[in-house]
Amino acid sequence: MITKYLRNSLKHFYLRQIAGAIFYAVVLAVAMNYFWLPGHVYSSGFTGFAQLLSTLSNNQIPIAWALALTNLPLLVLAWIQLSRRFAIFTTGAVLLSALLVPLFSTNTVLTPDPLINAIFGGALNGMAVGTALRCGVGTGGLDIIGMIVKRHLGYKIGSVNLAFNAVIMVGAGLTYGWKYALYSIIGVFISAQLIDFFFTRQQQMQEMIVTTKPQEMVEAIQCKMRHGVTIVDNAQGGYTGQERAILFTVVTQYELPELREAIQAVDPQAFYSGWKVESTGGLFHVPEA
Repeated sequence: MITKYLRNSLKHFYLRQIAGAIFYAVVLAVAMNYFWLPGHVYSSGFTGFAQLLSTLSNNQIPIAWALALTNLPLLVLAWIQLSRRFAIFTTGAVLLSALLVPLFSTNTVLTPDPLINAIFGGALNGMAVGTALRCGVGTGGLDIIGMIVKRHLGYKIGSVNLAFNAVIMVGAGLTYGWKYALYSIIGVFISAQLIDFFFTRQQQMQEMIVTTKPQEMVEAIQCKMRHGVTIVDNAQGGYTGQERAILFTVVTQYELPELREAIQAVDPQAFYSGWKVESTGGLFHVPEA
């Protein structure tokens, strides 16, 4: 029964990630074709960078190609430095976005007002990115850079994000006019608020694992994910009376599927539970999906 539950749990994670990737790609294509392009508004991050490259090339480089090519080196880096599962689903989200952007191309202009286009484009983008991240799917670009820097250096890259987006906004001003740069900034701000609403970027989870194979479990986690693990020995099962160990580790929501795959591989009978780590250090229970 426990093995079946774990398999169903992992299957659920696959479905969530696939759905998250598809949702992100569709919503991004809608935002691009119905709001950003008609309103001459730029997005943030590598999506905005792809728009800028396409504009500077007089549309000789399609936005879809620019989006895929600029993300390619970072996707390879995510495969090497982060999680293979995360890299695969993120690559799927990016490539599907590059495919759908031209497919959703339209001559329909809902409104010529750049402010309305900035607001709705930013809102859709924030909803799409936040939902994808919540499902364990990255959107490429600055998300990957942020995760790698945080993992190896231990701090966020807010200043890098700000500088990168500032370059894009300057590009918007030089290509479309400075009022469009201001509209783009409004869209970026709204997008950031929606991302925070749907998902906290640096959200971390403390996982408790109860197992009869503590050393093998520690080796699997450290080998697969390079995370520290705390072991509490001499725990006892209340029903069986069997001696067990309790392991604690902290991972991001991106890494939960990888962690639970490692758990199943080592000890299918293991019990695990997760808590969200608050910025204050407090914990509260997160129900298992």
